Amino acid sequence: MRPIRAACLGTATALVLACAPVAAAAAADTDSTHGKDKHRVITLIGRLVQQTRFPVNSDGSPAQGDRTVFRSDLYDKDDKIKLGETGGTCTTTRVGEGGAEVCVVTYTLPGGQLSVQGMVFGHLNVGPPPSFDNGITGGTGEFDRARGSVHADTIATGKRRFTIDLQR
Repeated sequence: MRPIRAACLGTATALVLACAPVAAAAAADTDSTHGKDKHRVITLIGRLVQQTRFPVNSDGSPAQGDRTVFRSDLYDKDDKIKLGETGGTCTTTRVGEGGAEVCVVTYTLPGGQLSVQGMVFGHLNVGPPPSFDNGITGGTGEFDRARGSVHADTIATGKRRFTIDLQR
């Protein structure tokens, strides 16, 4: 496979975020305690920095098995303060009906890393990348045993707003 470089979010990139206490203070972060579980809702902005597509077909046409590798910088909800970065891969699992891909992403932030994965549907449709919800599968450091979900919306070319429902 020969890589094709892209400068925008043409392929859905599963940018899923969470944040450490310093970053959370800069983001919209609401804490509430539910018994022993700590619950936070965090809003962040992801800016795509680099994305490379590795197509299966030599002509670059979409195919099952196409892979996209990406890296993004993460900012507070006002898109002013850089809080960390994320990197991941997405693999196309379906080409018909707008396409589908499965994504695995790691977020590196002050205090630890967060792992997220899930499906993104409609990434081959014309127009802005689709919104999606993915699951938080774990983490390290402050995010040890993290669970929850992330909702992502495209707000501009190469930018997404992430609403993270983080539970530990």
